[in-house]
Amino acid sequence: MKKRSLVLAGAAALLALSGAAAYAFRTGGAASAGSFRLVAVEEGDLESVVAATGTLSAVRTVQVGTQISGLIESLLVDFNDSVKEGQVIARLDTTLLASAVKDAEASLERATADLRQARRDLERLAATHAQGITSDSDFNKAQYNLDVASASVKSGEAAVSRARQNLGYATIRAPVSGTVVERDVDVGQTVAASLSAPKLFLIANDLSEMQILASVDESDIGRVKAGQPVRFTVKAYAGRTFPGRVSQVRLQSATEQNVVSYTVVVALKNPDGLLLPGMTATVEFVTATAKGVLKVPNAALRYRPPQEVLAKLAEARRKGADGREGESGRERGAGDGSFAVLWIADGDGSLEPLPVRTGITDGQSTEVSSPRLAAGAQVVSGALKGGKAADETKNPFQAQRQGGGPPPPPGGF
Repeated sequence: MKKRSLVLAGAAALLALSGAAAYAFRTGGAASAGSFRLVAVEEGDLESVVAATGTLSAVRTVQVGTQISGLIESLLVDFNDSVKEGQVIARLDTTLLASAVKDAEASLERATADLRQARRDLERLAATHAQGITSDSDFNKAQYNLDVASASVKSGEAAVSRARQNLGYATIRAPVSGTVVERDVDVGQTVAASLSAPKLFLIANDLSEMQILASVDESDIGRVKAGQPVRFTVKAYAGRTFPGRVSQVRLQSATEQNVVSYTVVVALKNPDGLLLPGMTATVEFVTATAKGVLKVPNAALRYRPPQEVLAKLAEARRKGADGREGESGRERGAGDGSFAVLWIADGDGSLEPLPVRTGITDGQSTEVSSPRLAAGAQVVSGALKGGKAADETKNPFQAQRQGGGPPPPPGGF
């Protein structure tokens, strides 16, 4: 309520001062008619956006490697091929792996034979030990040999299982269904799986649904929220705009050259397959919208009258609208930041200030509202000097504000 009271007080102060200022402007210092560049107040829609760039990628990508070393014997898929989960996509040479299986099986057979012999020896000594013929030491030794032979059989079984599993690893299968977007090996190449699994393929799970990882500056990240609509373009399809939606704002920040940014994940549909992984996207996050509002070019809000006109306004504000000494503009609530001033040129060339309340801006135009303002009204956006507008000499590459508020109001309002 307190903030609203201040805003209302500011509006009242501006309206009161505008009358005094208009009187002061009409009593002297008027320019000649036609010395101002005028723009029309328009009615339409506005959008406030945050611009960023990012890279298109698949929602899920799987790196396919190998757990064993060997020679690539055959490759059954190539770039852009579609694969199904479990499909064989490559094979390694199995000569040494098959030999390892046979060797493990032979070791298991030998251990099994040793187990049978140890069991027979224990059965024979058990009979003589019961009759007191065999000593306890010999009987215990036979029991120990049986246990060792049993453990050797278990170790042999594990070795056979391991060798067969390694042989199975020589056949590379697709872990997921998708599209092969990268192939890093060729037939005849030797891969060594020592400390880490070498990468053979990169499979994108489903390219009909993709994402953009956009980098947003810390000054704009507060206006980006999950669920916001997004539009973006890519250089491959100039003039075409694609839709998307913010799915995640990641908390992890990145700092590059003292600039802090955050990664925003944009989810999008790609049913026709036009968008490809790795494309650079120019993204616009729609942070606010206004439908059917009055708007003026930002140049009209930046316009500043000549110094003699502003001096008269300052004097009128100091004395108050009735000519008496009064409160300062700040004490009366003027300069709240939600208001700005438009300037209206009369037929005789005199200027009249019109306080307006400002809304969102798209960087080119700003939403304005006032009971005295209607679509089609002509407001001043610059003063003509020698046939040119005074503000046309400004740098055309000057950055435009993309925030939710207007440019700084002229004349200290």
